[in-house]
Amino acid sequence: MKKITAIIPTGNEIHNIEAVIASVNFADEILVVDSLSTDGTYEKALELGAKVIRRDYEYSASQKNWAIPQASHEWILLVDADERVTPELKNEIIELLKNPKEGVVAYWIKRLNHFMGEPVHYSGWRNDSVIRLFKRDSCKYQDKHVHAEIIANGAIGKLTNKLYHNTYITFDKYIEKMNRYATWQAKDYDKKTGQLTPYHFILKPFWGFFKHYVVQSGFRDGVVGLTIGYIQGYVIFMRYVKLWLLRRGLE
Repeated sequence: MKKITAIIPTGNEIHNIEAVIASVNFADEILVVDSLSTDGTYEKALELGAKVIRRDYEYSASQKNWAIPQASHEWILLVDADERVTPELKNEIIELLKNPKEGVVAYWIKRLNHFMGEPVHYSGWRNDSVIRLFKRDSCKYQDKHVHAEIIANGAIGKLTNKLYHNTYITFDKYIEKMNRYATWQAKDYDKKTGQLTPYHFILKPFWGFFKHYVVQSGFRDGVVGLTIGYIQGYVIFMRYVKLWLLRRGLE
């Protein structure tokens, strides 16, 4: 079996760190990339036997690209602190690494998402997939502030089993996170967005809600789906408000 490093980015994840490390206990190396946590995450990760490297947080892709070359092994499994490797996914990865496919340098993994205590079956999250298993020297993240994906120098395969993902802590914490995303997205969108018009502030947020709640059947997820649709519209609106502020040197 090829050896593997599990990389776990953290930033004040004391509520997640023990469970996420336990879910990757089959890895030959567990590398926690800590963004100067102040809640005990760093100390707990060390106590659990992980190797911990620390760096001030810029944005997700920057943090991950800094960490990837520091992995000791060729294959990397990158797992966010709010994700868990299920036993079925663990077994699939172990079997794959016994005889890796020639030319394949990365794998898409689907996620089983939960929000506000409920599984999300629709709302645009149904087919959520991320590249999380990849070769260290053949892959890196796009230089984007939000939702950066892996750029692979080679073929990409797909795994059958899913990551468990629960990004929700409390509603207020989730809105704080979405506000941060809107701030980072404003920077990404600055170069590719022309003059801001009512289209950006009214039509695009409305379409964000309509797409998730109606087109992608969010209404079938009940209150959870309605909330996701609303938040998607809100984040789009805030993205352009923050871009408007950014262009005026305001915060």
